[in-house]
Amino acid sequence: MKQRLLFLCWWATLLLGTVRAQSPQTQPLHQALARATTDTSRVLLLADLSASYRYSHLDSVQYYARQGLRLARQLPYPKGEGRCLSRMGMLLGEWGNLPQALRVNLQALRLNEASHDQEGTARTLNQTGLLYYALDDGRPALDYFFRAQRIYEQGVGDESQLISVLANIGTSYMLLNRLDSAGVFLRRAYSLTARSRTVRQSSWGNPLPYVLREMGLLASMQGQPEKAIRYYHLSARAAVPENDRRSQSRAYQYLAELYQLRQQPDSSIYYARKALAVGQSLPFMVGVMRNSKLLADVFTDRGQNDSTLKYMRVMAMAADSLHDPRRIKQLDAIGFAEQQRLQLLEEKQVQLQQHVRIAVLVAVVSVLALVTLLLWRRVRVQRLANRYLQGLNAKISRQATELTQQRDELGRTLQELKIAQSQLVLRERMAALGDLMNGVAQEVRRPVQRVRELAGVSEQLCQELRNEFSRCTPYLEDGEYLDEMLQNLAQHQTNIVQAGQRADVIVRGMLEYASAQPGPRQPTALNGFAEDYLRITYHDLRAKHRYLSVALFFELDPAVGSVPAVRHDLGRALIGLFSNAFYAVQQRQQQQYGEEFVPQVKLSTRRTAGQVELRVRDNGLGIPAADLPNIFQRFFTTKPAGEGTGLGLSLSYDIITRGHGGTLTVESEVGRFTEFCITLPATESSPAQP
Repeated sequence: MKQRLLFLCWWATLLLGTVRAQSPQTQPLHQALARATTDTSRVLLLADLSASYRYSHLDSVQYYARQGLRLARQLPYPKGEGRCLSRMGMLLGEWGNLPQALRVNLQALRLNEASHDQEGTARTLNQTGLLYYALDDGRPALDYFFRAQRIYEQGVGDESQLISVLANIGTSYMLLNRLDSAGVFLRRAYSLTARSRTVRQSSWGNPLPYVLREMGLLASMQGQPEKAIRYYHLSARAAVPENDRRSQSRAYQYLAELYQLRQQPDSSIYYARKALAVGQSLPFMVGVMRNSKLLADVFTDRGQNDSTLKYMRVMAMAADSLHDPRRIKQLDAIGFAEQQRLQLLEEKQVQLQQHVRIAVLVAVVSVLALVTLLLWRRVRVQRLANRYLQGLNAKISRQATELTQQRDELGRTLQELKIAQSQLVLRERMAALGDLMNGVAQEVRRPVQRVRELAGVSEQLCQELRNEFSRCTPYLEDGEYLDEMLQNLAQHQTNIVQAGQRADVIVRGMLEYASAQPGPRQPTALNGFAEDYLRITYHDLRAKHRYLSVALFFELDPAVGSVPAVRHDLGRALIGLFSNAFYAVQQRQQQQYGEEFVPQVKLSTRRTAGQVELRVRDNGLGIPAADLPNIFQRFFTTKPAGEGTGLGLSLSYDIITRGHGGTLTVESEVGRFTEFCITLPATESSPAQP
């Protein structure tokens, strides 16, 4: 008893001599308290102000917590009372009176829950877990910590409290030797501390010293002493601006214990004494006991009995404060009562949930029975209505079917009439156009022939005059000039003859075009028909140009079958396309004479839905993009003067589009290919031709 009194007197003297250092959050809280206009705000600010002294000056914790508690009970204000009681419980835990601390914390917890103070509840749960951790009982500590974590992760409180709980969970896992789980939570706490912008503004201070210290302890347990020492020093330095004496004492304590394990007694004594001095100034009873025990063990090994006895006495007084058997029994009783209370609450909650479930089930069954009755009645009414509607629907369906058939028949009739009308109009127009072109061509043909004849006679006369003048040239002064004039006149006559030939070709083309009258359509096997005309055109060209050799390719679809066509007209259209293809490859062969070029013409057919396609592709010179829009216009040609009339493709286009109701398109790329595509309407089912 005397030893305890001596210890308390020594501690009081040391405490009075200690400068009342403050944490960075203390001064703003004092200023806010001075500006507070309501008593409830003052109570909460007193609670926060008390918390700001928890690691720097415990008397101030008690002073402001009691002020807030007294004011809260006068109002009354259960939320403020719960928070101030929680601060008193925290203070009792730091002093080592764990049973009383647990009792006060549980009382505060009931007030927090009754006033629905989520932040206060989470903080009290966190403090209760720390009490069990101080007794090296990790499992109940984890239970309280996880309950606090669930509340904080809902956005309650500030980030410093969530970081503290995460670090506490990691520390408890280290107590249970589950290092992987401890590492997960400690790294999460450190990451949140590093990126948080509000931890320095909380009344609970910056948790960084605590997180760094526990990460150092984890590294030590994982066999990484150098890394652990680095973390301990970082923790001690981070605690200085926060005036966090508790974290500073623990960091020095861990350093002392680590150096003791590494057989470095001098360093161990140095840091143990620093830890003991900082812990006694708070006072931090758990740290006082562990550091005094460590120093006693080191001095015992050295044989320094006086120092050993000194620190043994300090350790005994601290241990008596922490591990008094009566207090342990009280703690067990309180903990057992709390467990019974929680179990009773859980049972009541389960019973309430069961009653609610039964009530909900009865309500659901009643509603289902009513719904079933209503549905049965509705189904019965719907059946009767459906029978009546089915009869009406059957009548309407029959009438609709009859009307549809009549509409289809009328539509087909109307379509046939439109086709017949368009064919009649086309025939009349074609007949009129043919007569007109035939008359014009006949009238133009005679003068053209007369011009050609006269130009030929004039050319002969010019030649005879040149011969006569050549004899008299030596006797004439301007003989050479007259000979040159006669030569120019002969050249002009030659040009007139060529122009007449060109006009005659155009007239013949107009006569052919005028004779393209619509004739009767006959089923035509398109594959064989087109192949025959391609070979005929090729052999006719070979007769005129025997050195020309073209590779013919065929890709004929047997499904094409027969198409209704005017065979003579369709043949003329195909001849125009084939001639154009052979001319293109011939011109390219002449331009690339001596190079490796194989003239090719490909004929392909294909049947699609309701129509057939016929494609003629050559690898000739190609058609410039600027000429493609005009390629099917009358008298438009890309051939040199005297080699084309400009009516071949135009005639083919009119035969395909007007005469057969199809389409004719062209695709070309200069220097690579030209491809004409004919599409013709097919019958519903054209039999395939061999």
